[in-house]
Amino acid sequence: MNWYDLARGLHILAVIAWMAGLLFLPRLYAYDAEQAGKPEPLRTEMRTLLRTWQRRLLKIILNPAMGLAWVFGLWLIHLDVQMRGAAFLAEPWMVAKLLGVVALSGWHGFLSAEFRRIEAGTSKKSSRFWRMTNEIPFLIAIVMVISVTTEWTFG
Repeated sequence: MNWYDLARGLHILAVIAWMAGLLFLPRLYAYDAEQAGKPEPLRTEMRTLLRTWQRRLLKIILNPAMGLAWVFGLWLIHLDVQMRGAAFLAEPWMVAKLLGVVALSGWHGFLSAEFRRIEAGTSKKSSRFWRMTNEIPFLIAIVMVISVTTEWTFG
């Protein structure tokens, strides 16, 4: 069995699930924020439904997918170090990829913290904010994927 290909395939699947959640959760937050001006009982019913979706997305998809993306990514690094040494970790393309992982993990943490604020009723973020920031993970992913697939360097 080719362990590298297995690790890479599992890593890609985990990242797809993670990205799907990172792109969908802010949209749910936008819908939630839009409920403020709606009349009762529709507002309460819709918020209950949206928060159930938000919680499930975080707990069932986002958190496990992020954990698996990290595990399989670290496994890939381990296998790469065995095959070509650790020097590739300092290459510009890999540094960009790792910075992207840190950025996506930070965004994930921000979204998780915001869920707690939304549940507590202390969130100050508007629907407009969530719609404007919705594509942040995709922009980061573009840099990461281009970096890994081209393995670009300076000079």
